[in-house]
Parts: sequence; C-alpha cells; structure tokens
Amino acid sequence: MNLTGGAVLFVVLWFLTLFIVVLIGQRSQQDAGYIVPGTHAGAPADLKVKRIVIWTTLISGAIWAVIAWVILSGMVTRADVANFDRFLR
Repeated sequence: MNLTGGAVLFVVLWFLTLFIVVLIGQRSQQDAGYIVPGTHAGAPADLKVKRIVIWTTLISGAIWAVIAWVILSGMVTRADVANFDRFLR
C-alpha cells in the first residue's frame, strides 16, 4: 500500500464511520421539546460537531491501523484477493 492508497482508505473509512457516529446519542427537536419553526420535528436539537469529528477520527484511525497492518504484514496479498473466488467454488 502506497501513500495515496493509505490516504484514500482513511478518507473512505472516515466518512463511513461518520455516518455511524452521527446517529449515536442524537436527540431530535421533538425529544428536546422545542421545534424551530420551519424545520422537521426529527431534526437534531443540539448537534455537537466537534465531539462527532473527534470520535470519528479516533475510530476510523484505529480501523485504518488494523487494515494497514494486515495489508503491510503480508497476511493478505494481491494474489489472495485475485483468487478469492476460488474459495466459493
């Protein structure tokens, strides 16, 4: 894995993790008891972006480190990936 591949892998993992972390602990405006006029009742009441970005970066960094270690250690090679369909036959 080269630098570009590692960066692309991290960005993809970061956004996938973001979609999960955003949902954790979310309170809607209806749950909070105050609905801003013109918005949906299910809209977030208090979105803490800094906390979400920090947790997303930490979780995706840990996942990226494990995947990078597996790739760089040689546990999974390109030949293994190319011949993966042989396991299904």
